[in-house]
Amino acid sequence: MLVQPKSAGWSRILAGYAPPAGGADELVDGRGRVRSHWAPVLAELAAGGAAGMRQRFALADRHLKDSGVYYRVYDADGGGERPWPLSHLPLVIPAAEWRGIEAGVIQRAQILEMILADLYGPARLVREGALPAAVVAGNPDFLRPLAGVTQRGGEELLVYAVDLGRAPDGRWWVLGDRCQAPSGMGYAVENRLAISAALPALYRDMHVERLAGFFQALRSGLAAKFGREGSRIGLLTPGPANETYFEHAYLARYLGFLLVEGGDLTVQDNVVYVRTIEGLKRIDVLLRRLDADFADPLELTASSRIGVPGLVQAVRAGSVTLANSLGAGLLEARAMLAFIPALARRLTGEELKLPNVATWWCGDPSVRAEVLDRLDQRALAPAFSRPVPGLTRDGPTLAAERDEAGRAGLAAAIESHALDVVAQDVIRLATMPVWTGERLEPRPFTLRVFAVATPEGWRVMHGGFCRVAEGSDARALSMQRGGRSADVWIASEGPVEKVTLLPQPDRVAIRRRLGHLPSRAADNLFWLGRYLERAEGTLRVVRALAELSVEAPDETGEAPARLANLLISWGAAAADDQGADTPKKVRATLGNSLVVDIDEMIRQAFEGDGNGAIPVLVRAAGRTASVIRERLSPDATRALADLGHIIEEERDLSPVDRADKALRVLAALSGLAQENMNRISGWRFMQIGKRIERGILTCRQARRLAGEGASEGALDALLKVTDSRITYRARYLMGTLRLPVLDLVLLDDGNPRSVAFQLGRLADHLAHLPGVAAEGEIDAPGKTIRLLRATVEVSEAQEIDEAMILSIENRLLTLSNEVTARYFGQGEVPVETTEGLG
Repeated sequence: MLVQPKSAGWSRILAGYAPPAGGADELVDGRGRVRSHWAPVLAELAAGGAAGMRQRFALADRHLKDSGVYYRVYDADGGGERPWPLSHLPLVIPAAEWRGIEAGVIQRAQILEMILADLYGPARLVREGALPAAVVAGNPDFLRPLAGVTQRGGEELLVYAVDLGRAPDGRWWVLGDRCQAPSGMGYAVENRLAISAALPALYRDMHVERLAGFFQALRSGLAAKFGREGSRIGLLTPGPANETYFEHAYLARYLGFLLVEGGDLTVQDNVVYVRTIEGLKRIDVLLRRLDADFADPLELTASSRIGVPGLVQAVRAGSVTLANSLGAGLLEARAMLAFIPALARRLTGEELKLPNVATWWCGDPSVRAEVLDRLDQRALAPAFSRPVPGLTRDGPTLAAERDEAGRAGLAAAIESHALDVVAQDVIRLATMPVWTGERLEPRPFTLRVFAVATPEGWRVMHGGFCRVAEGSDARALSMQRGGRSADVWIASEGPVEKVTLLPQPDRVAIRRRLGHLPSRAADNLFWLGRYLERAEGTLRVVRALAELSVEAPDETGEAPARLANLLISWGAAAADDQGADTPKKVRATLGNSLVVDIDEMIRQAFEGDGNGAIPVLVRAAGRTASVIRERLSPDATRALADLGHIIEEERDLSPVDRADKALRVLAALSGLAQENMNRISGWRFMQIGKRIERGILTCRQARRLAGEGASEGALDALLKVTDSRITYRARYLMGTLRLPVLDLVLLDDGNPRSVAFQLGRLADHLAHLPGVAAEGEIDAPGKTIRLLRATVEVSEAQEIDEAMILSIENRLLTLSNEVTARYFGQGEVPVETTEGLG
């Protein structure tokens, strides 16, 4: 069926638009006529022209990129973060049709809440035979430690999502329930922001319902679950390795919740607390985004490293409310779909307003026999979350697509794993229009709708999360398999209320803090500062060594040898004296006399896997930043990505050019932190890490390059790696002398690279951090920095020897350990020492 354009202006964009035969399409009806609620969209596309629409949709893509929206993909190559795949046209649903969907979603949420309360409570449905015991007890998501446990307030299902598909007859069918930890809400907001910015006039003229009202209801609904004044709400995430971590961070920021991982939380006296730099703070409500069986290693999955020991007991005690309750994932099993229609009639006396896709559980012998008789007409799938041998894990297996041997294998799988298999009707999903850049093409889609429980009843989001297949295969809807996401517009009959989570201008509450800083976030900011500074220090040494190699290729003096020693001592390169003698070999002493190749040392520093090698440090900084992405600007995130690209990919550049380019990116990162980050505790921890690391590195550089008997070349190399040559040349007309160099790089508090300068900044940052020491008493980091700063302030250049520099270095390491113990540590703290680090 080809579409008949309504006007000549639509001909270009509708050319060749042909939905598959036998299915429904959102844009056109069965006679090929454009549905009325899509007419404004087509008019906008026709008026904008292909070039104009490309510019507009590029604006949407740029918004997502600037916002740092991403999705983690797992594949055979290891996966990684991918830009959010946005389909540029929204799914448009008229308000009258939406009201039917809304009523069906609310009804289904209420029924599922009743089922869940019964299965973890009196279990009447099983005792009375309405639900086979094997469907409950055989479900890996049925958590026995939660049997008999009722959440505070009595509600188990607080956030619900349902996946819908439109059948060929035009009706919406439920494809699956999402009760464990429904995802997509945050991405729905980002989709809306991007598309409404690209099509502002169309968005306004079509009176699209707003999303903010739903999130207001979500926030107030969760807050109402605990009556204690000042109750704190956290969003519990599995961490940055999760595929939807961006959404977790985004929702926490959007809703004003505290983003926490399992390691941030502790349970004491059956109460859940979050570890912050100000001490333990109570958490009353957790919006849970990790699977329940990983939530508590004490009573659930013992191997879990992302859960909270004691969380189940805290739930039993009623001191914390979870959204959703532990064990709610039981309802997601496909096996449940076979019984929900009958359970709905039993519990409410009503038929489902949104019917399931027809489902048969093969654990019933009579049902199994019927399924086997009609195998070619059915789709097979695992009944529960565990895989079944012979069946596709993440989608339906169609017997009709198998040969005779394949169908026999499926029949054998049903017979041998009957309790774990369901059969379903084969549903041909409806299609919706996708903009290809020139015209429209039909693609299969599904719609996820969200609802939240509030004191006034269930509230449904006026919109949702639409997944669109990349091609004609309806099974390729998963974002992991190349699917895209579209905004969902509910077109109202008239103007809509402009609801926003932003306060009114005349009622805004002034805030200068961002809430409590979890110890984990502070720890990662601290180490981000250290890793970036360590990478910069190593790059400066490598660049100085490379410059000496170019300037004096026959140099066999001590400056290259001392620089080589630095790289060896902190693990950037290995001390290897093997190989043919070359002009670029120098003698470097590190305990023993070694002959090292300068070019090989530089190569190892740029490409090796030693603990101090540049790629290892840059990767460590990237991993650390990914954990606290919500606290970094998109510019900082992109700069880190650029740094990684330079180090990992741009190997054709000369060492000097490569180092120069990387150092410019590091300078940009430093500038972003200095000029763009608010002066709150998180920024201070990043600066503390940076200042401690710079002080340590400067001490190590001074010990290696300015020891007794150091040549003028070695002293000049020290000025290079500490970026102090210009200052030195401006002050002293004579050559490079040891005492003025030591004074400049160690004692001069006006030199931003000196140890004295770092100590001054450290003292200031530590003084601004929250203190928990006894009245009038200075804590350990405060004492250390005061004593260390006094020592440096009263010292003179002629008194400095290697032992004194080593003492300052070790006291900086002690300060690092004390900051860790004071603000991040719980119990034993690993002690950092100079031994083995040069």
